[in-house]
Amino acid sequence: MKNFIYAAAIAFTVCGASESFAQKVNLESGDVAVLSGQKTVNIEYDYSEFGVGKFATEKEYLDKKAAEYNTKEPGKGDAWKKTWVDDRKNRYEPKFEELFNKGLEDKGLTAVHGRPDATYTFVVHTKFVEPGFNVGVMRKNATVDFEIDLVESANKSKKIAEILMAKVPGGQFGGYDFDTGVRIAESYAKAGKSLAAFLDKKLK
Repeated sequence: MKNFIYAAAIAFTVCGASESFAQKVNLESGDVAVLSGQKTVNIEYDYSEFGVGKFATEKEYLDKKAAEYNTKEPGKGDAWKKTWVDDRKNRYEPKFEELFNKGLEDKGLTAVHGRPDATYTFVVHTKFVEPGFNVGVMRKNATVDFEIDLVESANKSKKIAEILMAKVPGGQFGGYDFDTGVRIAESYAKAGKSLAAFLDKKLK
């Protein structure tokens, strides 16, 4: 029993250890200098193509999980599937923007959803999601891979910069993140915070 508790504690520590390290932000191409002096940047989110866990596509994941839940309790899977999608607007995007804007207060740059009149737009592409798990004695952080494109709002085909963040961890301190959406939301929060820290160093 002692060995089991020790192993569980180690698993908890290992799974949460990545939270203590700064998230790596890679500027794959282009330059973000055009944002210097800007007050507002439009922000959009793209969930059109990403894998989840061991599944190549989100649809495969949702169909399988929803079917499993519906088998146990009719309608439960459908409700779960709706919550999974609704979490984007209700949790992930607000978290990303909150931490992004907080990190760039000194620069006076604010990301606002639905502002096509802004000169530039960040398009946040979700590329991969690991939902993680929390079953009490053992847990695993969520992680999300992002591609973030900076484009001209008037001509979104013109990419100014491409930024990548891989395996952005998400989990709540203390382990009270039993809900998948809570864990994933923290990945978006960390991504917003990390992008802001990156821009803070790059912009004059």
